[in-house]
Amino acid sequence: MSRSNAAARHRQGGFTLLEMLAVIVLLGIVATIVVRQVGGNVDKGKYGAGKAQLSSLSMKVESFGLDVGSPPGNLQQLLAKPANAVGWAGPYAKPSDLKDPFGHPFGYRYPGEHGSFDLIFYGQDGQPGGEGYKADLGNWE
Repeated sequence: MSRSNAAARHRQGGFTLLEMLAVIVLLGIVATIVVRQVGGNVDKGKYGAGKAQLSSLSMKVESFGLDVGSPPGNLQQLLAKPANAVGWAGPYAKPSDLKDPFGHPFGYRYPGEHGSFDLIFYGQDGQPGGEGYKADLGNWE
């Protein structure tokens, strides 16, 4: 009788290979779904942060313009005093402020086509044009 009890206990001791494979496959499916959902939200968050950063950088350019008398010729003038700038009270920005959340530089035109200056966030791809998270936004919009 003790032999049959030992055999019964031995059969109930663990998982079969098929059960282990089924669990691994299910975990892989769940992980894939989670990564896809989170990946899309990261781009959405970065795009939203780019919009906010565009607005903030635009205010810094306007502050430069109020102090000096005109917007800067390029965004680097927000970081270091230009030779001919009277009234410069900067620095107005940090080097990290000049790059969008995707790591691309903001576009800048002085004089601008839509105002005294144009500041452009090029979106995820960092290139002019595009749709969705690759769409461009300007400080005039």
